[in-house]
Amino acid sequence: MTLRNSVQPDGQITDVAMRGVFTGNRGVLHTSDKVMGPALWKHRAWICCTLDWQNRRRDVMTGHKWTALFFLDEAVALSAGHRPCAYCHRSNYNAFSDAWGGDLKSPQMDAILHAARAVHGARALQIHHADVATLPAGTFIKTNEINLLTIESARPYTPSGYGAPKRRPTGTVMVLTAPPMINVLRGGYIPQIHHSAG
Repeated sequence: MTLRNSVQPDGQITDVAMRGVFTGNRGVLHTSDKVMGPALWKHRAWICCTLDWQNRRRDVMTGHKWTALFFLDEAVALSAGHRPCAYCHRSNYNAFSDAWGGDLKSPQMDAILHAARAVHGARALQIHHADVATLPAGTFIKTNEINLLTIESARPYTPSGYGAPKRRPTGTVMVLTAPPMINVLRGGYIPQIHHSAG
C-alpha cells in the first residue's frame, strides 16, 4: 500500500510512491492505521530533515510522535513551507538563518512562516502572485504546470524529478513559495536540488 506522505511544492500531501531525498514533519497527522487524517498540520514548526541521521531507520506512521513526510528535494520542502531542521540539518539551518538575517530564533521564524503559508481558519495554504523577473532561483511557480525556477530557465516538476529546462515565463505568475522563503533565497540560501535538475 502506498502511503499518503509525499509533499508537493504547493504543500499538499499525496500518495505518490517516490519518497525523495528529504523527510520532515508538521506534527502527528496520521491515525493508528497509517491513514492520514484531514489536518494539513498540527503545529507551526514545519521542518525538513535528512533521511539518514546517524543511520537511524524508523517505521513510517507508527505511534503518535510524528508523521514522516517526504520531499523530492529541499527546494520542494521550502516551497511547501518547511525550513531546515536545527538538529539533524544544522549546517543548512545555520545557512538558512544567516540568509534570513541571523537575528531570529526558530520559533520566531516558524511564526512568520506560518502566517505566510496558512490560510487562517481553513485547511489550505496561501498562494500569491509576482512578476517572474523578480523571483530568485529555487522558487516554485504554477502556470499550466508547476515549475522550479533556475537562474536561466524553468524546470517542470514531477514527484519523481524535473523535466527538461524551458524558457522562464514572463509577466505575473502564481507563486507557490511563500514570501519569507523567497526572501531567504534572495538572501543567498541555496537549497539542495534533486539530481534530475542537472
